[in-house]
Amino acid sequence: MPPAGQIEDAERRLFELAETGQYDGGFHDFSSAINTALDMASAAYQREGGLSGIATGIHALDSRMGGLQPSDLIILAGRPGMGKTSLATNIAFNIAHHHVPDTAADGSPISADGGVVGFFSLEMSAEQLATRIISEQSEVSSSKIRRGEITEADFEKLAFCAQEMTRIPLFIDETGGISIAQLAARARRLKRQRGLDVLVIDYIQLMTASKRAGDSRVQEVTEITTGLKALAKELQIPIIALSQLSRQVESRDDKRPQLSDLRESGSIEQDADVVLFVYREEYYLKNREPKEGTEEWFKWEMEMREAEGKAEVIIAKQRHGPTGTAKLGFQAMFTRFTDLADEGYLPERHE
Repeated sequence: MPPAGQIEDAERRLFELAETGQYDGGFHDFSSAINTALDMASAAYQREGGLSGIATGIHALDSRMGGLQPSDLIILAGRPGMGKTSLATNIAFNIAHHHVPDTAADGSPISADGGVVGFFSLEMSAEQLATRIISEQSEVSSSKIRRGEITEADFEKLAFCAQEMTRIPLFIDETGGISIAQLAARARRLKRQRGLDVLVIDYIQLMTASKRAGDSRVQEVTEITTGLKALAKELQIPIIALSQLSRQVESRDDKRPQLSDLRESGSIEQDADVVLFVYREEYYLKNREPKEGTEEWFKWEMEMREAEGKAEVIIAKQRHGPTGTAKLGFQAMFTRFTDLADEGYLPERHE
């Protein structure tokens, strides 16, 4: 076994040793399972917002999912440009920002509210991810930050946000092409040392599996998703894993993603407890602008006004609840998803 493999194996065994007594495998009698279910219902009843899981901070999603549930593998998928990473960073920040530390009876760290978040950023560096999050929270455009086109007032907002954000328990790993074994070892280590409530992976297709002769990419992705589901159950945390979609979406008139768009990626659909698709009509409309002044252009402008600043998160699969669509707002300048204002609560409009 190579040195890296020995380290991963030793860490896995150490984690199992640390967890001894909490779970020894085998059968559980039904009464203990019933008591666990009642404890979860009681926690949801007492918790602010009445959620059984960890709140994402986006009400439209929380009301449909009951928060992020322990041991769930949540797949967040979409075509490039839809805002998958933005939604993932929004949720990660919201959870870490609301973290209230507590201690379990055995002395281990737990969260009374919010949670400790581990973020595996395989595509972007930690600095790029931090720039994106600080832009979302300070409402200063990330392109302005990169080009240095910020005012003194903007810089003050950035400095204030940066100071606030240094306190939140959000841990970033920027290793590219990480294997499922390495990711699991690092997640166990974080849980043991700092606590861990939610894990985010951006994104599945950039991970690697154990290479075996004759293995196709589909078999590799199957090994990765099976490993992620097993890790979510082992650590008793929700794992949000981002995924790309096949190009067949682009060939349809209605470009809203469907579960079949995941199929070529092996067992993603089968292993996932929840599948979310991010879709923004505005992105596609923007690229279809007809000649200005024509009848088609006026129709396009009306559609564009209707779609501007709006996004959909399609819940295509959910083991614990109904499927459906959550309508969200999207602020493109700050790459931030928000709840849409409820029409019933808006002030009266006068023509």
